Amino acid sequence: MKSYKEKLPLIKTFIFDVDGVLTTGEVLLNDGKVIRTMHSKDGYAIQYAVKMGYRILIITGGNSVDVKERLLGLGIEEVFLSSHDKVAVYEYCRSKYAFTDQEVLYMGDDIPDYKVMQMVGVSTCPQDSAVEIKSISDYQSPIFGGKGCVRDVIEQTLRSQNNWFTEKAFAW
Repeated sequence: MKSYKEKLPLIKTFIFDVDGVLTTGEVLLNDGKVIRTMHSKDGYAIQYAVKMGYRILIITGGNSVDVKERLLGLGIEEVFLSSHDKVAVYEYCRSKYAFTDQEVLYMGDDIPDYKVMQMVGVSTCPQDSAVEIKSISDYQSPIFGGKGCVRDVIEQTLRSQNNWFTEKAFAW
């Protein structure tokens, strides 16, 4: 069986969950409005990967329009909110974008991500993920959700393909 590092050169598409991956999973309330934070290093890595030609998709059970707008602003192709059947959304994306399972790196952190993570080429999770998710992940980032774990897997993937810290990084 190949190690996750041996699989990274095949990755062309990244799919991420939101709460617990791009955010810490904490929900702050301010006069009834939900507030989430995202890490700027994750944001940089996302927009850099998009500019380097990678596809990034979001499949989340959450339904925050503000989160969707932020992610689309980084260049993410599509954000699927209120995704209670993540396998169905994943299969829709696979058909629409004509990618293979081996070309996908997915990062999730909790039980709703479990089945999709078993389908993709590289399954990854933040350090503070559910035990069940850690048990099936090809790679566990040493970084917690919302603290740069997305940057970790994007950077590793792009480095494996000689697409990180290239001259293009300075030409934006």
